[in-house]
Amino acid sequence: MVSHIEAPEQRLPSPRRPPWASSRASTTRRHRSTRSHHAASPLSPLNEFPVFAHTGDVDVVISSYSGRKEQRYLLHTIILSQCSSFFAVDTKRPPVHNALPAPQSASLSRIGDINSSRSSLDSMDARRLTYVLDWKHTREGDTPRLVQRPIAMSPPPVSRNKPPASSSAFFRSMSNLSALSLNQKPVAPPSPDDQVLRDYDNMFRIFYNYPPTLSTVNIADAYIESKSLLHLAQMYDALDVVGLRIDHHLLAFQGRLFKQIARYPPSYLKLACLAKSKLIYTEALIHIVGQWPQAQSQLVNHVDPLVLDIIEDKVQELEDAKLRIEVRLFRLTLTTSRGERVKPSNAYLEWMAMSLFRQWLAENTTPAPTSILKNSSRPSSSDAASASASVSGPSGRPSSSRALVTTKSQTPQHPPPAHNLGRVYRLLGSTNKEAYLNHEERKRFLKLTPEMYSRDNLKRFERRIDEIKNLARDAVKPLTRNFLELDSGSLMPPPTGRSSATAPSTGGLGYLTCTKVLEEDFPWAA
Repeated sequence: MVSHIEAPEQRLPSPRRPPWASSRASTTRRHRSTRSHHAASPLSPLNEFPVFAHTGDVDVVISSYSGRKEQRYLLHTIILSQCSSFFAVDTKRPPVHNALPAPQSASLSRIGDINSSRSSLDSMDARRLTYVLDWKHTREGDTPRLVQRPIAMSPPPVSRNKPPASSSAFFRSMSNLSALSLNQKPVAPPSPDDQVLRDYDNMFRIFYNYPPTLSTVNIADAYIESKSLLHLAQMYDALDVVGLRIDHHLLAFQGRLFKQIARYPPSYLKLACLAKSKLIYTEALIHIVGQWPQAQSQLVNHVDPLVLDIIEDKVQELEDAKLRIEVRLFRLTLTTSRGERVKPSNAYLEWMAMSLFRQWLAENTTPAPTSILKNSSRPSSSDAASASASVSGPSGRPSSSRALVTTKSQTPQHPPPAHNLGRVYRLLGSTNKEAYLNHEERKRFLKLTPEMYSRDNLKRFERRIDEIKNLARDAVKPLTRNFLELDSGSLMPPPTGRSSATAPSTGGLGYLTCTKVLEEDFPWAA
């Protein structure tokens, strides 16, 4: 400690203080003096991200194509090697020394007086690696790569005599902007250079366990930024580290993410393959299988062939399951009180209930046929005659055939139902008795046979229809399961009085979501 002599000064007498007050004041002064001796100088270099001035041994300079923007990092070889296979191999190459000075970095000057300590740091570690972006050998639209630059043995001289060449153009542009109105300031989109700097900064931040600067408000922006960052991490073989962080970031959107996946399943499937996100991959795969081959053109030659094989296998499994369920539905039958199968000869009313259910099922599970007639709304006389000859009641009454033929021709003004199997099977699996074949439709059907219509017959007819519905609900359970994280309530049709599958719907998916994704279905686990 250096002693010094203080000049005496006159002090005014102070009022008497209690003993505890003086001891506290002296203790406070003693503690303050201790802290002031150990405080770091504002000019000393820091040792934290992005510049580890004391321990860093890899100098990374990320600059824009024009050179106007630059970001400087002083990182560690061990961290870069653990997170990226590219750096694990490239940092083992012996550095090349060069007497040419390196370009001056503007970012280091903001962290105290780093330039003043640069010479001492270089003398301590002359084998420091330096990486710069190789814009010269980068094609238009591609992301520039980091390449090693020969090490400069001496710090670059600071020259401020000549202004930048673009300063005149800069002042001209500023004068032109001043002539514009203040209330008309268009916001320019981020340039590709800004995106490159942002992606590299996010990658290094993830390497050091810092959260990336990705959008937390707009899911569409977060997807674009995450996709760009994943492609950069793929260049440096760092998907295992970066993908895990992006998966965590996107899953924070929860319901908004799942709705976005339902809109763009092929895009999120490709992103999930890069990030190795099991949840996003599962969600997107279920949508793609349900509406296949709609997304086929967006995936062929854009994903690994193994992913396409998995999708095709799941599609075939779903088709086989639908075929088994459809056969079971058309084989549903009722029995009499004596345990006999319902037939027109022993239970005509019950047989009519079965016929109505099967007709509804056939119309809603098969596409509408393309008619070659000019006016397909009116059945031909030959069709009516053949139907009358093939179907007859227990006493040969022609009214039964009229009931079957006119059921389809009663609503010629409505368009044919869409081939919408997802909603159809969810209607069949619904516990709501009015979801399809409701009371009004059953009553209207029975009135087509006036001699059969009565209040007791209508009640009995509706009970038998409900029995068939219960059997159908049990049959379609494997197809109505929902393995999506998306809210299952949005998949169900809204309550409505119309029984057709073409009833207006404010939500829901028109395809099945019962595809189950197992552990062996992840391509990166194979």
